[in-house]
Amino acid sequence: MIKPGIILLREGTDTSQGKPQLISNINACQVLSDAIRTTLGPRGMDKLVFDGRKATISNDGATILKLLEVEHPAAKTLVDISMSQDAEVGDGTTSVVLIAGEMLRMMKPFVEEGVHPQVLMRWVRYATQLAVEKVKELAIPFNVALGNDEMLLKCASTALNSKLISSHQDLFAPMIVEAVRSLDRDADLDLVAVKKVPGGDVRQSFLVRGVAFKKTFSYAGFEQMKKKFVHPKILLLNVELELKSEKENAEVRISDPDQYQSIVDAEWQVIYDKLDSCVNSGAQIVLSKLPIGDLATQYFADRGLFCAGRVEEGDMKRVAKATGASMQTSTNGLTDGILGSCGLFEERQVGDERFNVMEECPTAKTATFILRGGTEQFIAESERSIHDALMVVKRCLSSKAVVAGGGAIEMEVSKYLKEMALAIEGKGQLIVYAIAKSMEVIPRQLSDNAGLDSTDILSALRRKHSHDPDGKWYGVNIAHGGVCDTYESGVWEPSANKINSIAAASEAACVILSIDETVRNPKSQSPDTGMMGDGQKPLSNMMGEALDTVNAQKGGSRSGNLGKGVSYMKGRGGG
Repeated sequence: MIKPGIILLREGTDTSQGKPQLISNINACQVLSDAIRTTLGPRGMDKLVFDGRKATISNDGATILKLLEVEHPAAKTLVDISMSQDAEVGDGTTSVVLIAGEMLRMMKPFVEEGVHPQVLMRWVRYATQLAVEKVKELAIPFNVALGNDEMLLKCASTALNSKLISSHQDLFAPMIVEAVRSLDRDADLDLVAVKKVPGGDVRQSFLVRGVAFKKTFSYAGFEQMKKKFVHPKILLLNVELELKSEKENAEVRISDPDQYQSIVDAEWQVIYDKLDSCVNSGAQIVLSKLPIGDLATQYFADRGLFCAGRVEEGDMKRVAKATGASMQTSTNGLTDGILGSCGLFEERQVGDERFNVMEECPTAKTATFILRGGTEQFIAESERSIHDALMVVKRCLSSKAVVAGGGAIEMEVSKYLKEMALAIEGKGQLIVYAIAKSMEVIPRQLSDNAGLDSTDILSALRRKHSHDPDGKWYGVNIAHGGVCDTYESGVWEPSANKINSIAAASEAACVILSIDETVRNPKSQSPDTGMMGDGQKPLSNMMGEALDTVNAQKGGSRSGNLGKGVSYMKGRGGG
């Protein structure tokens, strides 16, 4: 007698398990790492990604993987570690994916031969622990005192080496170091703004030691305003300075036509009281997140004040940080204590744009990059490059230690792991040795991308690191071919960069190895109709509407779901 099968999963569910699906996941991760392999290093190539609306040109690993919209569930793990590397360190987003992909490639033969994934994971974690300890041991500490910027400049230059603006390191590296130095100790990079102005030459880019933002939408009277102030007082508002008529949202009954004029006069008096309060506060510059109308613009212009409405929230936050001003939600009771100040305020023409610039701020904890360039794609990639370099310099200041780049640290860690593997008995020796070999992917790919013979260069590096007592900092000489002491060449990276790369790559490899079954559930409903199979609404929606109706009948509150054809309106409050 045949027993009936027990069905636990929805019809159409795709399940795969065992060794074949683990190998399939490893293959998917290898395909993903191969996709960005050629972007590594100073000679890495760029990728052009077109999503149907705009084209993006980049060689930043995290940016490319985000734009690719990877669907494979296991391969998404590599996308995640690239994003975490970008958020944590800013640089090394391609390296971390290559190391993880190479670790999995070296583990693949063990999986095929039947080694249990838990054994592999245990030794991968052990090898990673040894590698991280070795990087910490090799790291060279340095003094980050003000004025000692040589180390930071070299780290910034190394981060820019592989970017589109690598030929302009002499311009951008000092600007990046100065921008990070201008911040608080916690170095919040949200306070460093990057403004893009298409046109002109990239060498026309400059750094504002303070705040700069584009001229906002302005009314008649704006051109009559004074555009330059020395040591002005600055008032920041979150108030709408416009004449608002009450006729649309208020009912007023009058018995005499003269009473109507008094109502109109009262409306005007409200706005004039607000404007008088701003002028009497002693401020010469008035900035608001909300609109400043034509009446207010002309009023301030007549009295020698500068005003700008609809200023972006990020710019207002930076102005407050730089000038010491406090944001006000009302114009009542304005005192000197809430006003900010700066040494110089002026409006400058940059290309086709006009910028309001505040410099010599007393509490300047902000900076603004003004980027120029021929195309939007170039400027967008320049912005990403500057962000990466800012993160690297920030990480240098916090870790206070650097290592040599160019594949030198990976080769030294690889040599160390090979030596440690000889002291291990059993399968662990082979697994740790395989992890040691996987570290060589960085110098090998750097050589390949530069058009060099990677086999010869890796042989030379192994010989240097094994036999030369002073060879621990030898890496790939991309400029002239062969190998060189990359520490002496000034190719430096924060030690936190390499530690994070190795740890994140190992973690991703262990996550992939720990998966023994992949289940893909079919979609429960068509995304186009939002209905169930027979054209009815989903049960959750019907239940929600039913509960809303019952609650309303009992005088209770609704859950937020409104009946069919019902909408709601939000009112606007004045200042």
